Formats: sequence, C-alpha cells, structure tokens
Amino acid sequence: MDASARTGQRAALSDYLAAERTLLAWIRTGLALMGFGFVVARFGLFLQQVQLVQHTPAAQSYGLSLWFGTALIAVGVVINVCSGWHHARLVRELDRGETEHSRPSTQAVAIALFLALVGLAMAIYLVSVRSSAHSQFEQNEETSMTATTDNGIVDTPSNHSVDETVEKLKGILRDKGIALFALVDHSGEAEKAGMKMPPTKLLVFGNPKGGTPVMLAAPSIAIDLPLKVLVWQDSRGKTWLSYNSPEYLKKRHGVPDDLVENIAGVGALVQKVAE
Repeated sequence: MDASARTGQRAALSDYLAAERTLLAWIRTGLALMGFGFVVARFGLFLQQVQLVQHTPAAQSYGLSLWFGTALIAVGVVINVCSGWHHARLVRELDRGETEHSRPSTQAVAIALFLALVGLAMAIYLVSVRSSAHSQFEQNEETSMTATTDNGIVDTPSNHSVDETVEKLKGILRDKGIALFALVDHSGEAEKAGMKMPPTKLLVFGNPKGGTPVMLAAPSIAIDLPLKVLVWQDSRGKTWLSYNSPEYLKKRHGVPDDLVENIAGVGALVQKVAE
C-alpha cells in the first residue's frame, strides 16, 4: 500500500512509540540543560565562598556565571515546552495518517550550535577567572615589606635559593664588619634526626656598638637581640627572608625613638640580599 492510500488512516503503533521516545529524549535534554545551568549559575557563588575562606580580597565579580547558568536553564525550559507542543502536533498528524513526509531536525541542530557557543564562552570565562586569580595570588605572595603581620614578622621573597641567599647574606655581613654570631641549620638538624623539612636556616648577627645602647635603654629587648634573619623555603619552592620589624620591636620593648635607627638597618640589609 503506498503512502497516498494510507492518508486518513491512523498510523501504526510503532510510529506512536517512536514519537514518544523522541519526546522523552527531548525531555531528558531539557532537564540536563536545566541541571547544568543550575551548576553553572552557582559556580560564581562557589568562587566567592572560596575567597572568603582564604581571606582573599575579591579581584572581580563572578556574576557572569549566573547569566550563563540562567541562559542554560531558560533553554532547557524552552526545549521541554517546544518538545511537548511538537509531540502533540505529531500525534494529531499520526491520527490523521499524515506520515508520508519527514521534517529535518532543525531544533536539534540549533541546540547543538547554541551549546557549542555557550561551551566556548564558558571556557574563555574560566580561563580568564583562573588567570586573574593566579595573578592576584602571585601579587599578594610577592609583596615585599609592604605590610607587617600582627606578630611583627616581615616576609621578603628572595630571587635565590636558600643556600645562595644565606651565602649572600654572610658576604654582606662580612663586608660591613657585622659579626655573625650563629648560623642555625634547622633543616640540617632535622635530617640528622631522621626527619625531613624544607631548607630552613637562621642567621643571628649584630654589632655590639649598636645593640648595647638599645639594651641599656630597653633591657627586655635582649630577648630579641642580636638581630635574626630566617631564610626558608615554602611548599612551592620559593625562598623567603623573615625578620622582626623594627617598629614591632620598638613597640614591644619601648625602645626610645633616637635608638630605633640602631636596629632599623635589617630591612635594607634583607632587601639587598633578596635582589
């Protein structure tokens, strides 16, 4: 029987089942888009919460992910509505026996192109977010002597390894005639005890001519004198120099203003070593 003879007769059961399977497939597509859209929309909030936990100042707004997610959810809703309407129309056509022609799936092609564009835009967005966060992290980590922590310790990044930094500091102290009283190799002692730790060395140095007047005026500062510089390596392999801020020592021990200069040279010394 040809197609024209079937006009006006109900379609076969297999045609109805095929139409139903198509409807269910589109419904799954719509639900998947809505679920994925919700995840994308919450991605910006997730990044903001991470920043709060890490006490990192927000470098940019992550509201763009909300728009991406909302767009995906809206597309999912439209797909479900359109698929339901298309299925109802197709069933009416099958009831009338109008099955002699097929329509190209322009809806599927349009959705595929839309998702490809959204995926590309999200990839660009995520790369930009990562680059911005990484740049800010590096900037915060590389900050040198711009802020002192609450415990009075100043951390300065070094451009050399721990051993090279230590040797450079020893050379500068020797050239300036400053006595090196002790060099404590914490990591070396840990290795002797069968333990491992990143390279960590403490240098204790000073000039009695400069330190003695300070201790006479503020005897408790003898706890923190001679001056100390800690050279250490962090978990990423970066070398740092850490020392007590002269302003912190002044406040802690009540050092007179006219004697602060006697202990303030450590900052310039560390800066020169770090270069």
